Amino acid sequence: MKTKSWKPPLKKAPTRRPRKGLKTLAIDIGGTGLKASVLDSEGGMLTERVRVETPPHCSPKLMVKTLAALVAPLPAADRVSVGFPGVVRRGVVVTAHNLGTEAWKGFELDAALTRALGKPVRVLNDADVQGLGAIEGRGVEVVITLGTGLGSSIFEDGRLSTHLELAHHPFRGGETYEEQLGNKALEKAGKRKWRERVFKAITALRTLTTFDHLYIGGGNARLLPAKLPKDVSAVSNELGMRGGIWLWRERRPGSNDIFDKL
Repeated sequence: MKTKSWKPPLKKAPTRRPRKGLKTLAIDIGGTGLKASVLDSEGGMLTERVRVETPPHCSPKLMVKTLAALVAPLPAADRVSVGFPGVVRRGVVVTAHNLGTEAWKGFELDAALTRALGKPVRVLNDADVQGLGAIEGRGVEVVITLGTGLGSSIFEDGRLSTHLELAHHPFRGGETYEEQLGNKALEKAGKRKWRERVFKAITALRTLTTFDHLYIGGGNARLLPAKLPKDVSAVSNELGMRGGIWLWRERRPGSNDIFDKL
């Protein structure tokens, strides 16, 4: 039976007319692409995303220079949110596996971008940022991103839990989640076997976290079948932009509103 292609969900963040309040420059650093947009005070995208390829084996200095050039044409913003593909604590990079260089360890990315962009910057793991844009704020919600590697985040009642490097945890066949579900695994195994692995991962995550809902994002989420379990949703990559608003705001536990008023 032919698998239906995945259609983008309705939670796509639209381009909007400017609203009153602070504007946020949202940057998404990926292993293969760098993306940016400006958000209004409610998290709506005021501009289309701009994108460039991530330089191979990108050093911190080159990354800062590339990002400054990427966002230069965008409208002015009051603050900056950055999603980074690795562990980040208080703006300092701990790991950056998918950027292919050890030079990142201990790099103060928030401070470097603050100097380069002239605005206050907050940096968080990219899957955590996407999760902030995807979740509803009720119960235990888990987010995974399928792309160059695998990202993950866990929330309870809208509050982000300590970041776990699930990607590098043993999954099956003596390999990690990233080795089984990342881009290289997809290319090697093919779409059918890769999808089977994704569903095995969903079962494992359900047992591990007893989640109320699982959200799947990242560039390869489009390869999943249209029909998913009731407690699983594929989400648009644009939520990786929209989630940037939450680095500067607080979510009310159990709130029906995606965004609280400033």
